[in-house]
Amino acid sequence: MLRILIKHIRQKVDLSEQDAALLKTFFFQKNLTKKQFLLREGEVCNHFAFVSRGILKSFTSDEKGQDRISLFAFEGWWISDFNSFINREKALLNIDAIENSELLLISFENYERLTLKIPVMDRYFRILYQNSLVTKDRRLMISNKSTAEEKYLSMVRSSPEIAKRIPHSLIASYLGLSQETVSRIRKKLLFQ
Repeated sequence: MLRILIKHIRQKVDLSEQDAALLKTFFFQKNLTKKQFLLREGEVCNHFAFVSRGILKSFTSDEKGQDRISLFAFEGWWISDFNSFINREKALLNIDAIENSELLLISFENYERLTLKIPVMDRYFRILYQNSLVTKDRRLMISNKSTAEEKYLSMVRSSPEIAKRIPHSLIASYLGLSQETVSRIRKKLLFQ
């Protein structure tokens, strides 16, 4: 699992063999079964999670019990309630596994130590945060100005894995659409 993380890091920054060996001392492995929670709203997010295998989702639930999905995290993605993780506040998000998943977790304390002991990791995380901000801004713009079909097509173009591995009901929640609308769009696209 650490091999996947090191490969991911090296796609963004130069990580020496010595730093790669030291890196493993900051993480521990956790496995989740399908539908098992990593984090529940109201808890403090104590770990930043790297997905080595599987898929997780972050979401909030409204007063009617409807889930509003904000992120799917596939292999090679990071996931947390970052505000809770950094500011040590109660989480606003829930995070659970869509598939059986293998994670590498780093605690807040180890995250702080890691960026001091391996300075290139500070740059790595900065690159991740910049990319995340750009992605969230783009998703917000698409959500605000696009038709249902345009939202779906944009999602498929940017993340084809979502359409292949995620159930329609979860895709609908992620896009802010009804399940019927997502099914209708998928059917229409199949016959084009």
